[in-house]
Amino acid sequence: MAELIEIGEIEERVVLIAVDTGDGSNAIASLDELEELVDTAGAVAVDRIVQNRENIHPGTYLGKGKIDEVKERIWELNATGVVCDDELSPVQLRNLEDALDTKVMDRTMVILDIFAARANTSEGKIQVELAQLKYRAARLVGLRNSLSRLGGGIGTRGPGEKKLEMDRRLIHERIGQLKAELEEVKRHRDVLRRQRERAHTPVAAIVGYTNAGKSTLLNRLTDAGILAEDKLFATLDPTTRSLELGGGQKILLTDTVGFIRKLPHHLVEAFKSTLEEAKYCDIILHVADSSNPQMDMQMHVVYETLRELGVEDKVMVTVFNKMDQASHVQLPRDLHADHQVRISARTGEGLDILVNLLESILRNRNVYLEKVFPYQEAGRIQQIRKFGELLSEEYREDGIAVKAYVPAELFAGLKEGTG
Repeated sequence: MAELIEIGEIEERVVLIAVDTGDGSNAIASLDELEELVDTAGAVAVDRIVQNRENIHPGTYLGKGKIDEVKERIWELNATGVVCDDELSPVQLRNLEDALDTKVMDRTMVILDIFAARANTSEGKIQVELAQLKYRAARLVGLRNSLSRLGGGIGTRGPGEKKLEMDRRLIHERIGQLKAELEEVKRHRDVLRRQRERAHTPVAAIVGYTNAGKSTLLNRLTDAGILAEDKLFATLDPTTRSLELGGGQKILLTDTVGFIRKLPHHLVEAFKSTLEEAKYCDIILHVADSSNPQMDMQMHVVYETLRELGVEDKVMVTVFNKMDQASHVQLPRDLHADHQVRISARTGEGLDILVNLLESILRNRNVYLEKVFPYQEAGRIQQIRKFGELLSEEYREDGIAVKAYVPAELFAGLKEGTG
């Protein structure tokens, strides 16, 4: 009887490489993050090499001497490829691959690969495929060589090799189709948004650096039941859940995709419809990982990304998460925020303070109403319960005496008895 031979996936062993141009960016911290990305994508980082240069080499990313050193390390460590900590141009990708004679990937390819593995909804899959095809269209020549070296691994998930073999015309046709599908999704999202506005339901968008604890916070507050792992980009598809506050007030909480330094431009473009939830919300909950030594840099990346998306003039609440793991001598602060709360989504510490703060913010947006409604207008009390915060109601001979906070757009109608 012939012996069965089990064939497993080839484990990708990669060397991480970066260029430190001395511009103040921390190349070591960036490589730590790249190693996490590579691990999330299913590969193993076996070494890391940093070259100090005034500028990134326009043709080969690294200088010639460093390329020889990397080539030697690949051979010594039996590595299957390299991952560069920046997005490579098509020329750099092709030249570096020729010089090293191995599979070459960049940070963008790894992030796109993780997104391809994590997208579950049809919208998420459309957005990932669109981002991948835009990225790959410009790099078909280099990628064809790269993918022929290794059947599988990072860079081959999502649209796959067959689509990469399409000519550019077909890829651009597919990009056109995906854009049309995304426009349809955007129209649907706009309809939902208008319905929420008519229902006077306030919305808070949860934003933050990847792995800051956004999904854990949403789960804690609303029992959303979404995946929350200690990994980069554990959740990709946005989730919206309703949170009931005191006095019958309701607020919708929307989780958004995590931000990261050097977020690929293709991803920002493709995910604009999802990230636009932050643009049209009433409150932004900026979740920051207070246990991370790079917290200040991560917060800066979030603010920069929000600026790029045109998110301005929102009530900003910075939620310093993971305080149970933090080792700060001083309590963390955010001078850009309107409000700050320190919590642990894992243990539940400080969540009551956060909920009370949300109540207070919404109450300040509402207008105080004190009025006696005739009994034939009792239906208006239900309207107040639904959209505002009913403080008290007293049934008297002349009608129902009400004290409440109501949205400004409802106040005039209720006050005059015309709404």
